[in-house]
Formats: sequence, structure tokens, C-alpha cells
Amino acid sequence: MAVHSKRRNNLTPVNPTPPTRGRRWSRWAVYLGLLTAAFGVAYGLTAYLNRPPAAPPGMVWIPGGEFVMGAEGETRQKNELPAHKVRVDGFYMDETEVTNAQFRKFVEATGYATTAEKPVDWEELKKQFPPGTQKPSADRLVPGSLVFTPPNAAVPFNDMNRWWTWTAGACWKHPEGPGSDLAGRDDHPVVHVSWDDASAYAKWAGKRLPTEAEWEFAARGGLAGKRFPWGDDMPNDTDRFKANIWQGNFPHQNTKADGWDRTAPVKSFPPNGYGLYEMGGNAWEWCSDWYRADAYVGRAGVTVNPKGPNTFWDPNEPLTPKRVNRGGSFLCHVTYCESYRPAARRGTGFDTGMSHIGFRCVVDRADWEKRK
Repeated sequence: MAVHSKRRNNLTPVNPTPPTRGRRWSRWAVYLGLLTAAFGVAYGLTAYLNRPPAAPPGMVWIPGGEFVMGAEGETRQKNELPAHKVRVDGFYMDETEVTNAQFRKFVEATGYATTAEKPVDWEELKKQFPPGTQKPSADRLVPGSLVFTPPNAAVPFNDMNRWWTWTAGACWKHPEGPGSDLAGRDDHPVVHVSWDDASAYAKWAGKRLPTEAEWEFAARGGLAGKRFPWGDDMPNDTDRFKANIWQGNFPHQNTKADGWDRTAPVKSFPPNGYGLYEMGGNAWEWCSDWYRADAYVGRAGVTVNPKGPNTFWDPNEPLTPKRVNRGGSFLCHVTYCESYRPAARRGTGFDTGMSHIGFRCVVDRADWEKRK
């Protein structure tokens, strides 16, 4: 019996291990891991299927979202108020302003003549002036544009005629007037283009001009509440060149410390958070909206994809139909107009070209997908 009992004990497992709570948790961990992996695959597949298609050449994807439009803190202009919430859908935007080389391709392909290359139509122009305004002399109605002409000394800021000169023969091909050309400036932003010219180019290119809200959202580059496209770092006249703006004493003394007297080649300065270049300075940019100085008044809650007002109004020139310009230019300086801020805005006659006005285009995602 003793031997038999010993043999049986040798055959009996020592320390038997029945199912335990630890094993049950191990199974749940496996199940949870598989479930998490499944969700991860599903999420990744959804993100992959919903991702924006590759951007058109020379454009970047702007993801859209909600932001505060207008000036929140210190402001220089009443037309930037009140600050309000806006939400825009995603879109593609030209990473740079349209260049002279790009605009030349459009002209060569279409034979297009810009507003500045056509004689002035007095019957249309006089609608922007009070009744009874005398017709200008014939030499003022010839093709031309407004050219920045710096005075020889300091002048008051209340009369822009002191530094702007109507110049016969000035146009996109001759930025400073007859005798000037685009030699060495193919990669500079095209200027002396009216809103009509910019719209015509955009249509030819299968694009459109951005809304004012889209432009400001893009200019902020994903930064909330910042003063400039690059943040809050104030530019100065000697270093920290983040944009092509004025250095020296506006409008008579330009030290050109940043290396440029007028426009600079695109991509001369660092891009913002979305990969967009020169969203502040270099050249003002046309937007699709009519300009009203009070456009933001009355907006409440979150405004979704605003297209701008149905009418124009500038208290200083109430009869002139104006479209929105954004971004400032090489003429901006903190002592005069700090318009290289994303919130800054102004209006210009839609049929007007100047030395410092250009544009860039956008494309809706759905339109690009159809084209692809």
C-alpha cells in the first residue's frame, strides 16, 4: 500500500493550476488589442479615403476650420472690427502670388489686354464722381496706371497724391512706366492688374479669387490670435526681415535694408505655417468680396463661409465700386499702414491697377477632383 500510494502521488500533478482571474484578463487584453487594431485600421482607412488629393502644381492644401476674423487686440483700422468667429471649408491656394512669368503665359495664350492697357472709358469712370464733375483732359484718359513715385522730402500722410502718379503707358509689362520692363523680374509678383484682370486670369487657370475670409484664415497659417503671419515678433528697419515692407521713413526715404526697393521675388521670405509665401508685404492681393468698411458689423455667432457683402461702401469714396485687398505691400510701414497684419483690409476700385497690387488664386477641393 505504501508503494502504491507513492506511485500514485508521483503521477499526480504537483501544484495544479485551474483557470485564474489572470488568464481571464489576458484574454480580455487580447480582445481589446484586436478591437483597438480594428478601430485603428478603420480610422486609417477613413482618413486615407477622405484625404485631400495631391495639391495642384504650385498650390498647397488649406485645411479649413474656425478662427477669429478681424483684430482682437491693438488695431490700426476701424474696418477690422468687430472681431468675430468664422468657419471656412478647406481649399487649395497658390503658394505664392501670381508672377510675371505666369501672367505672361495667360496673355500669350489668350491675347488678353489688361485694364491699364486700354483707354479710360469716361462714361464709366464718371459714375464714380459727383454729378457735374468735369471730364479730364485727353492725356489723362490714355492707357496707364498709378505708379509709386517717392517725394524728395517728408510729406503729410493725408494726401496720397504726393506719392502716387498717374503714368501713361504704365502696365504689368512696364511697372514704372515707359522705359521700364520686366528684365530680371519674371519671378516677381505681377502688379498693375485690376480686379477684372485677376478674375480673368483665375478663370483661365481653372481657379478663382479667394474670399476675404479664406484669405485671412490662410494668412494666419494656423496661428490663433497672432499679430502677424509669422507670430508676434515685431519687424524693424534693420533686421528680422520676415516680409518685404518699407524700411526707413515713409514715403521719401527707403533704406532698402531687406534688399528690395519695390517688389521682391516670390519665396524671398519664410513661408507661414501652411506653406504660403509673402502673405504679408510685397504686393496687396485681390479678394473676391465687395469692400464695405462696415462689413463685419452685425455678424453674430459663427459665420460659415462668408462671401462678403452684396454692395460696396467706403465712406471716403462712397461712389467708387471697390473690391477687397489683403496683405499689404512693400510700401507698408508701422508709421503709416501696418497692413502686413492678417486682419488688415482695404478696398480699391475694381478697375484700378497700381504698383503694389497683385493677387493669388484658390481652387475648391471638389473642382480639383473633377478636373483630375
